[in-house]
Amino acid sequence: MCAQFHPKDDLVVSASLDQSVRVWDISGLRKKHSAPTSMSIEDQMARNSQNQADMFGNTDAVVKFVLEGHDRGVNWVAFHPTMPLIVSAGDDRLVKLWRMSETKAWEVDTCRGHFQNASGCLFHPHQDLILSAGEDKTIRVWDLNKRTPVQTFKRENDRFWVIAAHPEINLFAAGHDNGVMVFKLERERPASAVHQNTLFYINKEKQVRSYDFQKNIESPTLLSLKKVGPAWVPPRTLSYNPAERSVLVTSAADGGSYDLINLPKDGSGAIEPTELKRGSGNSAIFVARNRFAVLNTASQTVDIKDLSNNVTRSFKPPVGTTDIYFGGPGNLLIITPSAVHLYDIQHKKTVASLTVNGVKYVVWSNDGLYAALLSKHNVTIVTKTLEQVSTLHETIRIKSATWDDAGILLYSTLNHIKYTLLNGDNGIVRTLDQTVYLVRVKGRNVYCLDRAAKPRILQIDPTEYRFKMALVKRNYEEMLHIIQTSSLVGQSIISYLQKKGYPEIALQFVQDPTTRFELAIECGNLDVAVEMAKQLDKPKLWSRLSTEALAHGNHQVVEMCYQKLKQFDRLSFLYLATGDQAKLSRMATIAEHRGDFTARFQNALYLGRVEDRIQMFKEIDLYSLAYMTAKAHGLEDECQSILEATGVTEDQLTLPDKLGDSLSPPKAVVPTYKANWPTKGTSVSFFEKALLGQVEGLSLEDEPSAAAAANGADAFGLGEADGDDAKKNNGLGDVNDDEDVAGWDMGDDIVAEADSDFVNVDSADAGGAGISEADMWARNSPLAVDHVAGGSFETAMQLLNRQVGAVHFAPLKPRFLEVYLASKTYLPASIHLPPLINYVRRNVEETDPRKVLPIIPRDLEFLVENDVQRGYDAMKGNKLDEGIQIFKGILHAVLLNAVASESEAEEAKKLITSASEYTVAMSVELARRKLGSNEVVAKDPQLLKRSLELSAYFTIPKIEVPHRQLALFNAMNLSARSKNYNSALSFANRILANGGSGRILETAKKTKAQCERNPNDAIEIEFDQFAEFDVCAASFTPIYSGAPFEQCAFDGSKYQPKYKGSVCRVCEVCEIGKHGSGLKLFA
Repeated sequence: MCAQFHPKDDLVVSASLDQSVRVWDISGLRKKHSAPTSMSIEDQMARNSQNQADMFGNTDAVVKFVLEGHDRGVNWVAFHPTMPLIVSAGDDRLVKLWRMSETKAWEVDTCRGHFQNASGCLFHPHQDLILSAGEDKTIRVWDLNKRTPVQTFKRENDRFWVIAAHPEINLFAAGHDNGVMVFKLERERPASAVHQNTLFYINKEKQVRSYDFQKNIESPTLLSLKKVGPAWVPPRTLSYNPAERSVLVTSAADGGSYDLINLPKDGSGAIEPTELKRGSGNSAIFVARNRFAVLNTASQTVDIKDLSNNVTRSFKPPVGTTDIYFGGPGNLLIITPSAVHLYDIQHKKTVASLTVNGVKYVVWSNDGLYAALLSKHNVTIVTKTLEQVSTLHETIRIKSATWDDAGILLYSTLNHIKYTLLNGDNGIVRTLDQTVYLVRVKGRNVYCLDRAAKPRILQIDPTEYRFKMALVKRNYEEMLHIIQTSSLVGQSIISYLQKKGYPEIALQFVQDPTTRFELAIECGNLDVAVEMAKQLDKPKLWSRLSTEALAHGNHQVVEMCYQKLKQFDRLSFLYLATGDQAKLSRMATIAEHRGDFTARFQNALYLGRVEDRIQMFKEIDLYSLAYMTAKAHGLEDECQSILEATGVTEDQLTLPDKLGDSLSPPKAVVPTYKANWPTKGTSVSFFEKALLGQVEGLSLEDEPSAAAAANGADAFGLGEADGDDAKKNNGLGDVNDDEDVAGWDMGDDIVAEADSDFVNVDSADAGGAGISEADMWARNSPLAVDHVAGGSFETAMQLLNRQVGAVHFAPLKPRFLEVYLASKTYLPASIHLPPLINYVRRNVEETDPRKVLPIIPRDLEFLVENDVQRGYDAMKGNKLDEGIQIFKGILHAVLLNAVASESEAEEAKKLITSASEYTVAMSVELARRKLGSNEVVAKDPQLLKRSLELSAYFTIPKIEVPHRQLALFNAMNLSARSKNYNSALSFANRILANGGSGRILETAKKTKAQCERNPNDAIEIEFDQFAEFDVCAASFTPIYSGAPFEQCAFDGSKYQPKYKGSVCRVCEVCEIGKHGSGLKLFA
């Protein structure tokens, strides 16, 4: 049934249905098939005469031991990797352990527990465990020393037949009726905690040890936990309390438990804990010097306990809480499957929440300002108040993470160590031979624990991510230091610099002439471009250089390029335009030597030399043209000589009535050939000054100064901004309902629109050689609207996709064009020249080119005072189609907009919510009206039921009170007409509760009095007046509190889960259920 080789010795063990296990000695086979040696002729003949096919009939392989003890057939047998042990499994449902020596073998013990035939077994490669598989659909794990069961794994419908172990990794494979299952026996992540320069961890022997990062020294064993909890269940987490020098160790044993243990001052061997406090809980962490929090997932409670293990307070976390983590002083991070909540323990309330799926671990930065939320395939970086900074996705599982001192997150996957900056830029640091768990980064050293729970130090090169961080913070000192002291080269860093708009910095890295030429052209450095073009000497490069130099007005470089390309016609025109008559004459001579009559004629025209043109016509026998040219310019003697040469008299010629005026080229007013066209001088950046050696006291060997780092501290726009907290009027005012029901057959008063106060601003000078101001807008701002104004539509779309999950951009086309066109003015200057472009800024007083930003049409104030009022008018006027389009237009305008302060950003969020609510409300009522007329609906019970439901849902969106009164009045009337008196009564009560005066309240009072006599509904509808719910914006059905739903990341409209992945019905731009970093309107 089975046979196995011994891992080291010349032995084979076999299992048979004859109820025996046999050990075979195959050392004779090794000798028989070994390399031949010198033998006598008799020995060779004897060897050749042996029947080698009969391998078990000779002495080549002999039975060494016969092991009998199974009552039925033996299915499997295996050797121990290192010890003289054998394990067997048979049809008698037993797993037997055998020991052997050089002379004998005997049964040690029997493991009983399988209910059917035991079909496979093996020894654990690294631990004292036995694994067996059986037809009772179970895999059982046994303690090798005690021969007692440790774990049992069961499948419902599949019998197990074989089992195998990976030789190196802690993986096992078991074959069953329907396939193969690969599994681990235990969690391999070591429990660890870091405090200052010390790492505390628990090794595989369940010993608490420490590691000093400064001295790179591992301490002796501080504590032994072998007798704490089950022997084969490893600890899950470790939390350290430096004030009391104690640890909290959690384990999955007994449904989840924790142990509070004090550490000895000095490690003196594997000592047992002297004082142990135990409790039940799935997660336990210290939250203060003398307090720790315990989560019990079964009861869904979090207990705050003191060091005596007594409960001081308890609270109920959000439903479905799976884990808790330290959230800063006095706070807890509560993890649920779909969100993370920041809970204030003292005030017993949730202060912030963030929607993030499947968070498994939380890693805080060294300064406590940022946290990394690690999911299976995602990393989300948030601030200490749970504001999302950036997020990234990995295709390979993320294992661990730690923060660099510079605020850069390093994380490990199964086979890489990678990094990510706060702005989302990421890359690979190094590859890994085996999976590790990062605990600390210090300089070029990464401290980690491997799967054997042993500390390791890995060497990395942090140059790339430190350079990117310096670039983001504009810390030019550190950038220069890195350039001068490291070999940071490669296409990735060059592409990164180009993408970020710093080709002049990328130029310092590159040695390849072609790449240097491209970068020099991009940043307008003609000197380097000329140098590289000379070195490469390719026509394509000279042509590009000529175009770029012409745009710069550098006609000297243009002249050189045309000479290299031998473009004589362009050279002639260049000399004409610059007024260089001497070189133009030389071009005429060259054309004559080349025999190029076209060029001769062109140069003669440019020079105004009529005689040269006449002479050329004579040489090519075009005497008629020569005569007409001479005649037109009044050269009578030349005309007579031409007639004599041709033998024709003037009477024989037929000439036009008018030959035209004499053509002579205009003279250059300014001799521009003496110097290039003047260009605007730009201010030299700190980085360029440093490269030129113009920065005094700059030492490349020193670390960058703190002051330089401070200059870029707010490079990501994370600082606080002063804002105007004044609330804007919503345009409704205090009016009675008679004025707000226009269009609803109750009046026709409409509030007039306010005039726009959009003011154009003058353009200031744009800085940067070779870079237009429009390009500067996209470089200076993280806002999508500024990228649109600059013409960078693609990057704007990428930003919107990352921020709000935008996927459908067609509805935004009018807004894109509106923003793009409004940011520029055009001044016609000459008929044959393009108009002058004037860039319109919103920060007119700004003079730094790196801070200028474009003006944005229809800003927040304009939308509130005009578009919102138009939407209200459409609602009052019962123009629902028009109102929906107006409020969708408001959403599109806010999506591509910019504000000046945080308070305005909050106002924008309120406007988004309001526009979304109005869009949903109007869409619900419009869907009801599309069911048909009242007569048609009344005849169909299904249509009538749906009509009543939609009229009820129309009252749910949070619109302004005067408009909500309209919705309630509409629902009340429909319900009363359909004899749904109970529903009509509830709507009437809501109308009266809102207050006011006028016809609506009078009708509501009458309806209430009528319905109270018979408060019953004739038609049962899906509407619970006492429940809290939202309306699905797609199906117009209720989404009750606690029910699963998907949401638009931009406008917040909610949907049934089946609509996930489709386009939002409200904004028509974003993907439903797609999470983003949040709309950014304020930089």
